[in-house]
Amino acid sequence: MERKLLLGDEAIAHAAIDAGLSGVYSYPGTPSTEITEYIRTSAAAHERGIRSRWCTNEKTAMEAALGMSYAGKRALCCMKHVGMNVAADCFMNAAMSGVNGGMIIVSADDPSMHSSQNEQDNRFYGRFAMIPMLEPSCQQEAYDMVGHGFDLSEALGYPVLLRITTRLAHSRAGVTVRPPRPQNPLQCPADGRQRYILLPVNARRRYEALLDAQDRMREASENSPYNRYFDAQNKRRGIIATGLAFNYLVENYPGGLAHPALKICQYPLPVRLIGRMAEECDEILMLEEGAPFVEEQLKGLLGFGTKVRGRLDGTLPRSGELTPDTVAAALGKPVDTYYPVPAIVEKRPPALCRGCGHRDLFAALNETLLEYDAPKIFGDIGCYTLGALPPLHAIDTCIDMGASITMAKGAAEAGVFPSVAVIGDSTFTHSGMTGLLDCVNENSNVTIIISDNETTAMTGGQDSAGTGRLESICEGIGVAKAHLRVFVPLAKHFEEMKTIIREEIEYRGVSVLIPRRECIRTLSGKKKQNTKQ
Repeated sequence: MERKLLLGDEAIAHAAIDAGLSGVYSYPGTPSTEITEYIRTSAAAHERGIRSRWCTNEKTAMEAALGMSYAGKRALCCMKHVGMNVAADCFMNAAMSGVNGGMIIVSADDPSMHSSQNEQDNRFYGRFAMIPMLEPSCQQEAYDMVGHGFDLSEALGYPVLLRITTRLAHSRAGVTVRPPRPQNPLQCPADGRQRYILLPVNARRRYEALLDAQDRMREASENSPYNRYFDAQNKRRGIIATGLAFNYLVENYPGGLAHPALKICQYPLPVRLIGRMAEECDEILMLEEGAPFVEEQLKGLLGFGTKVRGRLDGTLPRSGELTPDTVAAALGKPVDTYYPVPAIVEKRPPALCRGCGHRDLFAALNETLLEYDAPKIFGDIGCYTLGALPPLHAIDTCIDMGASITMAKGAAEAGVFPSVAVIGDSTFTHSGMTGLLDCVNENSNVTIIISDNETTAMTGGQDSAGTGRLESICEGIGVAKAHLRVFVPLAKHFEEMKTIIREEIEYRGVSVLIPRRECIRTLSGKKKQNTKQ
């Protein structure tokens, strides 16, 4: 067996290819992006005809993956944690219909919010849907769990949620890989209409089937090789560690664990193993990356008889990712004090690239809006969100994908003028189109700017679903052609840009502006490639 140095994301991707994957469906989002990127650039994936193209959003990705699973093939669906909110409708109902071919859904959570709007822990989604979950503690387990997850999915007949976090996704380790297995044959389910048509008469049966499957899921967790009890002499304290937190625990005991430890990397919770620890130990320290997901369940399982320490009582920080040092402090070990970080280098935010078209757009927009008393600019998710930072200070809100348009609509209807939305081309096709339709249907007094850099730039320059189609999409939705205006955001067009922005703000209705200029990074990448050729 070959050994490779892989990111956690790459280990998952490589494992999926080796496990007989037929298709990966995703929308780019840190820290999950590299999984699909790896498959898209893999020679082995190309040779085996594995389908790999970026989807318009996470919902369409999950639905496509479910369709491939319906056909009997193994499918992978990847997203960052907040993407699960977009895909939740299909996710919850896929647990009702079940799957045919193995289906793994990767949720890459981002504790400490390195590149995200919240710290949500998607283990809650897995429990909510009542499906099995896997949470690797290292890159090797990330690789191994993919094959295990596909087998488990097919054996139980349900999708499996694979939850990772930023540190695992973006750190490297040696991974032993296995010989690849062939893809599944095409085989649609014989009972497909009873399972996949979730009319109430079928949905009730499917819900009962899901409830009946819980015992099998729990038994799989109790017997999982990824849930393991490590005994030790000092039973004053027992330690339960999930996923990457187990790695931090072991790092603090290089000579061997001093207290009994329970490693949990497969869910539902292995209740029998937890019961053993509760019987043997005076108190339990709970180590988990993210929310107190297991800790809260422990308090319910164990009642008031066993003291549980963790994030809820302040033994560990309530927010942010764990580190070996925070775990050491919770264990009562001394922690080295480091030199303070000088203010000049701490918390330096990212900035728009030099030569970025968003810069010129915001400069013109800011100057134009000085002519108005109380303008508001509703922003969205993407590179242009950095326009909120100094020196531009060009955005007033940023909530979720597509919210700029609908928030601008609501604010306009409350009396805000001018009410301006700024959204990127990829975000517009992800979840802005429906908001635009709402605006058109009510002829809302909004000015919508789709800042088009012809790529999904924030996550590395992936294909944008709307490239070359934005005008057609807007016209099809119903935007008047006279108020659908395209221009090139360059400093030399500064006065022209201001004139266009002013004219469309003064128009009492829906107007869409499309400043279009290719991302400076993808453009420079193309130039370098052409030079090499």
